[in-house]
Amino acid sequence: MSLTFANVEEARRDEMALADERVSYSWRELDPLLNRAANALAGAVDDTRRVAVFAPNSAETAVAYVAGLEACVSTVPVNFHLTQGEVAYILADSRASVLLVGPETAEAGLAAAAEVDLKCVIGWRCPALPGLVAWEDWIGAASAAEPPGDVKPMPHLHYTSGTTGKPKATDTPPQYFPEASSVKELAAILKPRATPSPGIAVGPLYHTGPLGMTRNIFAGSALVTVAHFDAEDVLAKIKRYGIRASIMVPTHFQRLLALPAEVRTKYDVSSMERLAHTGAACPRDVKKAMIDWFGPVLSEAYGGTEAGSTTFITSPEWLERPGSVGRALPPFTTMIIGADGQELGANEEGHIYFRDSSGRGIIYNGDPEKTAAAHIAPGVFTLGEVGYVDDAGYLFITDRVSDMIVSGGVNIYPAEAEQVLIRHPGVADVAVLAAPNKEMGEEVKALIVPEDPANPPSAEELNHFCRQALAGFKCPRSYDFVNDIGRTAMGKVNKKALRQRYWPSDRTIGG
Repeated sequence: MSLTFANVEEARRDEMALADERVSYSWRELDPLLNRAANALAGAVDDTRRVAVFAPNSAETAVAYVAGLEACVSTVPVNFHLTQGEVAYILADSRASVLLVGPETAEAGLAAAAEVDLKCVIGWRCPALPGLVAWEDWIGAASAAEPPGDVKPMPHLHYTSGTTGKPKATDTPPQYFPEASSVKELAAILKPRATPSPGIAVGPLYHTGPLGMTRNIFAGSALVTVAHFDAEDVLAKIKRYGIRASIMVPTHFQRLLALPAEVRTKYDVSSMERLAHTGAACPRDVKKAMIDWFGPVLSEAYGGTEAGSTTFITSPEWLERPGSVGRALPPFTTMIIGADGQELGANEEGHIYFRDSSGRGIIYNGDPEKTAAAHIAPGVFTLGEVGYVDDAGYLFITDRVSDMIVSGGVNIYPAEAEQVLIRHPGVADVAVLAAPNKEMGEEVKALIVPEDPANPPSAEELNHFCRQALAGFKCPRSYDFVNDIGRTAMGKVNKKALRQRYWPSDRTIGG
């Protein structure tokens, strides 16, 4: 019996446990599948005990993450939009000994694995390819016996974008993956924290929020996974399965609200008890419309992959303080620091810092310099934004210190596209920044100083050039050709000044 199955009451064991667009498993059917996958993973890893998962959402993807928990291996979620070179970097840096792929990512995954001499590549529902082992055969040959439950579990290893273009590794913070001496102890800790069952994962599982929903399976909460977000299909699944919990980003809300009224009213969403959103600022009118539709079940968490959720706000609280991202969650307290390095009082705007009472703060694996740079004192760190705290302790975010772009809940660092575009022979200088996008919140825009103003490269040419090196979502969606980007004698570019021509003067990150 798998630990997951043991967490499910006898009366529920024939109910749906995991489903995607193709298959549905009951808890009883999922039990031997998880055991085989866990035993196969445990037998394939080397001393790093790391397994990279490079695949879109599917039942198999969720099984891989849950089996990783049961096998006490560290799964490394890899964005399935990344290019071969980007995947190869993560494989090498993480020292993963196994790569799991789906049919959409098999060829790129095999090429990336070959680049770093990783021999074990497993794929589900894939065509026969040299060097690829079929998942179905691989787990079919493994034991269905319960894997050992007395081994210390390992957190996921996440990769965040870096300002230098190289992603940095960070373990799942204790808030999401609590310290436990054994996987059995972890299961006992997670069970009372699980979201209401069933839930639906509409965002990619390589993101920390949706990925957390796979840990809910481990704790006995059923899950429906969605490979590609289709607004009406999601509503249909909420109605069909009686979905009670989900995590979305504001772009999902925009697409749901864009449906005609006659489509929205076809689907009963009253089963939803907990609809969390994160990843990007949500426009106030959008959030209010979602609360009016779904009821006061929305909640918002602000934080980052490295730290977890630092603040939290419910629907009733937000309706009283529109635009706030809430009050600090334990073990954090919010600090607003002025330009002189002194802590500011209520309603005074400054740099947002959090004090972690555990002393952990932010940790980047193998990068003590970046870890230190994120802190002003032990356990006191910033996520790079500006704002204020009101008299009741509610945080409002008004600006971002870094140049990071948040598009559809995905963090994008301009330096990556800048480093590619400047290599184009027709580009003399470049600045990449955030421009407004109604659906995605922000989009990637490039300001190009052409080498020959009389004969600049076309946007199509630059886009093709950029996509040879970077995943499509990191490439500019639009290009403006300018005479100068205002680079100083020290080589600095005032991105804030460049952004002002595209953003309304009353814009705030808090909506």
